[in-house]
Amino acid sequence: MELQKVMESRRSVRSYDATKKVGKEQMKELVEAASLAPSWKNSQTARYYCILDEKKIKEFAKNCLPERNAKKAEGAALVVTTFVSNVAGFDVQGNPDNECGNGWGFYDLGLHNQNFVLKAKEMGLDTLIMGLRDSDKIREMLDIPTTETIVAVIAVGYGAEEPKMPKRKTTDEILKFY
Repeated sequence: MELQKVMESRRSVRSYDATKKVGKEQMKELVEAASLAPSWKNSQTARYYCILDEKKIKEFAKNCLPERNAKKAEGAALVVTTFVSNVAGFDVQGNPDNECGNGWGFYDLGLHNQNFVLKAKEMGLDTLIMGLRDSDKIREMLDIPTTETIVAVIAVGYGAEEPKMPKRKTTDEILKFY
């Protein structure tokens, strides 16, 4: 699929077909695409924790997501995205390179996650990025090291709906030339 078409058709999907499952090979392909994104000094700090087992997904949704997000993700696989803290945006002595500090880790992970969701759409999958989650419970359940910052949970599956594109701001509203 042409990149422009992928970007125009990608939506946050909140209903998934539970009869169609995402597999390990598909997840590997998504993370491989994500890993092609740029990162601060090529630090590559993005990390992905994928839950495919239905029992584990239900346990995770019940314990780690608010009820409304758990409901929106039913029928999908779940991926927790993190970044290794205090690397991107820091010098070798561990000092921030500028005022953004770990903001660069968030930025880099956002670039990786964008590749992830666009690749998913290209592959015929749909996604929902969720920021409302219980990071302490996620860390415990998935044994995520404290050296990583937990950022998002992404539902990945076969959409059972086709949401329309919400209104977007025009380029005149968001772009300035000097």
